Amino acid sequence: MSGCWSKRGCVDEMQARCPHAIDPEEKCPVECYYAKCGNATHKPTSDPALIFSPDVDRDAARKQQCVYCEHFLSKGPRRA
Repeated sequence: MSGCWSKRGCVDEMQARCPHAIDPEEKCPVECYYAKCGNATHKPTSDPALIFSPDVDRDAARKQQCVYCEHFLSKGPRRA
């Protein structure tokens, strides 16, 4: 993911705010065009029980969108 803006042609303004410019392990920000999820299972949720579940390993998410996705929150990795 490091340097993804150089491959994708992101504008300077987005490059300046992109967390990958500082730490390649950071999640893709929601506002990044390339962070959009193309998976058929992606479904945003507003269910507080899922969003605030302490069992979900949010560190495993590669994109910020995942931490609001019903599929990731219900079927994704769990904390040990």
